[in-house]
Amino acid sequence: QVQLVESGGDFVQPGGSLRLSCVVSGFTLNRYLMDWVRQSPGKGLEWVSSINGIGGTPNYADSVKGRFTMSRDSARNTMYLQMNDLKPEDTAVYYCQKGTRRGQGTQVTVSS
Repeated sequence: QVQLVESGGDFVQPGGSLRLSCVVSGFTLNRYLMDWVRQSPGKGLEWVSSINGIGGTPNYADSVKGRFTMSRDSARNTMYLQMNDLKPEDTAVYYCQKGTRRGQGTQVTVSS
């Protein structure tokens, strides 16, 4: 059974950093295209980043390019999203995603 569990969200001031984690089970992490997506209040899902299967390199939305870094540790069945220089517009619930499956999400709030 495919499961994805996100964690690491928090309240942070502008310019701060957070690292989100996504622990997966039920499949081999590095064999599939994986995404991070987010949803802000009153808005639809927004794609943030993705990484292909074995040997893939991450791709990023323009809004986060240069600030966010996606990575994975297959030995730990865990995917990460390192977020630096956070802005108020990054406030959202962040989800890791495999196909149409997502976890429960983790809340990131950026505010002074």
